[in-house]
Amino acid sequence: MVRRALILVEGHSRGNGLLYVQAAQRLGLHPITLSADPAQYDYLESEKVKTIHVDTDNLDALIHECSRLRTTYDIAGITGFSGVDESVYATVSKLCRHFDLPGPNPASIERCCDKFAQRQFLAQAGVPVPAYRLATNAKDVESSAAEIGLPVIVKPAVGSGSRGVRLCRDVNELAEHTTFLLGGKYIWPSSPRILVEEFAQGPFYCAEIMGNEVIGIDAADWGRPPHFVCHATIFPALLTDEEHDRIADFSKSCLQALGLGWGPTNVEFRWTKLGPVVIEVNPRLAGAPNPQLVQLACGVDLITEHIKLVIGDELNLRRRHSYSAAARYLFPDRDGTLDWIRGDRQAAALSGVAEVKLYVKANTPIVRRGDSRDSMGHVVAVSPNLAQTEAILQRAVHLMGWWIKPFPNISEQEQPAAVHLVAGAK
Repeated sequence: MVRRALILVEGHSRGNGLLYVQAAQRLGLHPITLSADPAQYDYLESEKVKTIHVDTDNLDALIHECSRLRTTYDIAGITGFSGVDESVYATVSKLCRHFDLPGPNPASIERCCDKFAQRQFLAQAGVPVPAYRLATNAKDVESSAAEIGLPVIVKPAVGSGSRGVRLCRDVNELAEHTTFLLGGKYIWPSSPRILVEEFAQGPFYCAEIMGNEVIGIDAADWGRPPHFVCHATIFPALLTDEEHDRIADFSKSCLQALGLGWGPTNVEFRWTKLGPVVIEVNPRLAGAPNPQLVQLACGVDLITEHIKLVIGDELNLRRRHSYSAAARYLFPDRDGTLDWIRGDRQAAALSGVAEVKLYVKANTPIVRRGDSRDSMGHVVAVSPNLAQTEAILQRAVHLMGWWIKPFPNISEQEQPAAVHLVAGAK
């Protein structure tokens, strides 16, 4: 009997990659990963996932590999993950279209992954967005910031994980970050294109969507500027029915403006003095542990339902219960070599703790970049109400500690003696 295969283009060690593999296996599918560098995903070996080394930026190469696999497997569906360059989603949609498999519209995905194009389509549809300009050189960045007015957000027009994103509050910070982006330290997948935009201020929310249905809304704490790194997430957000309905309608207007509505989407926005303003619309699930929070809180397994959609099966988005789930992330406060990190087993044993996941091991070099790669792990908890969930998280993270030795060229006097933080603490 020919095995039904799910093709996964690239993966994600810290995110949803392992969860997709496990969900596919539960559905009786044989997951196969196509990657330019399979070794970066440690779960592939531990889960004995079939992997194929291929240039995932080359659509023809991917078509060739999938065609070859079809001689051995029944390819039930194709999906994938983002790295630094979210164009992988557009590539996946084109693969689905080529093999006549369920998938999103490639044009919609492409306009969504380009943050400047996304802003244009949203603005033309009357969806509130921050004031924005596109820049390709230092002079453009300077003039764009002058037109919008400081402070401004300066970030690559294509990318993910808050890489290269910074709040520039004065001309010195603007010049410093522009030099970082254009001076060779930031690696561009193509010619530099920089988005300069107004700093929208207010509480941060994200709508978790499957198809055209808003499954729920989470709230996030992004820590202190100038960087934007998520420190804590709760699901569902504490909202009135009126606020929830307004956010749901707002999110659906984003889908309509961008031609989305197939598969998962997460809409990120801030609730400003003028109401909701879009930060980003991502044509994918939010990264881990957001899908786990949704499943813990309301019983909807977004990853499994996405795979079912990919292979043409019927979805079940019925909510089964109502709890409060939350996550906190573990961050270092200095660079150096991680000597040890422990307490994760004790934290995981606490009642109400659903997951403790570490991304780093002893002897790992720690270099803070001001983006999502800075996180050393996360803790997830769930209970009947938010106050209880946050209390569980507080106890769990207080059980954990680590020691980071400074790099040899940095004196001990310039570094704190030890590191033992509460992740996401205010």
